[in-house]
Amino acid sequence: MANTWWELKILCEPDLEDSIFWRLETFGCRGTAIESKGNSSLLKAYLPSFQAQLLDLSALSLWLRQDALCIGLPSPLLHWNLIDEEDWSSSWKQYWQPQDIGDRFLINPAWLPLPASSERLVIRLDPGVAFGTGNHATTQLCLESLEMRLSAIPDSFIGTENKKDSLVIADIGCGSGILSVGAILLGAKKVYAVDNDPLAVKSTLSNRTLNDINSERLIPALGSVDVLTKIIDQPVDGIVCNILADVIIELIPEMAAIIKPSTWGIFSGILLEQSKAVADVLEQNGWVVATLWKRKEWCCLNARRS
Repeated sequence: MANTWWELKILCEPDLEDSIFWRLETFGCRGTAIESKGNSSLLKAYLPSFQAQLLDLSALSLWLRQDALCIGLPSPLLHWNLIDEEDWSSSWKQYWQPQDIGDRFLINPAWLPLPASSERLVIRLDPGVAFGTGNHATTQLCLESLEMRLSAIPDSFIGTENKKDSLVIADIGCGSGILSVGAILLGAKKVYAVDNDPLAVKSTLSNRTLNDINSERLIPALGSVDVLTKIIDQPVDGIVCNILADVIIELIPEMAAIIKPSTWGIFSGILLEQSKAVADVLEQNGWVVATLWKRKEWCCLNARRS
């Protein structure tokens, strides 16, 4: 049975080879190779796919650029792709076990039996190739933020706008749909889940079925904020957005079309060193960053409208 590996290709100045090899070893790569490409070097490295997700690879790219900047050399170019992708589903499932997240969630791989007894909210999940298994720090931070946000609202709260079972949420960059499912299990009325990757939309649809969620409560669609403006009936009460900092910054101004004065937001996929840039753009667009939660090198911004 073939395994699925990330193949990393890095084109760089020869003087960067040592620092890049150190980074790759620290990152967990198990095999490396090098060849000359004119006046440059092409480094190749291989990493089991279960050890890294797309956000980790983006972080590695940032570190490599920073290392080059520190010694005054041009930034290396990092490209990655999956090899033996057709065997993805069989190569990594053995490494993924049920996982508690926060105080209320349990992520349970779809191919494993449900726990005999659990007081937690169980999210059954088969992400396929979509981002979002619950293993990544950013996904955990978002689920914990959702838990804090929605658990703070009593089901019987007076006032329709603030009642939990009336909340409508937009999940932008939904990946596997894990955050959408989590929001529904916490009591949200409806979640619109959008992603530019058709595989992510397919995965979200599949996980909606796995968790026995009514199709009227979780609505996946291909696209981004522009699509949300066409399919939502009214401005949303909350936004969860676990993508990458640069993408979030681009999308923040567009979100004005789907929000209202009381909308709150959970933004993640952000490296700590990128948090100020994201927070600045949020504030420039009428948001107030209430808290910053961090885990490892990643952080999550919890914001509300000013």
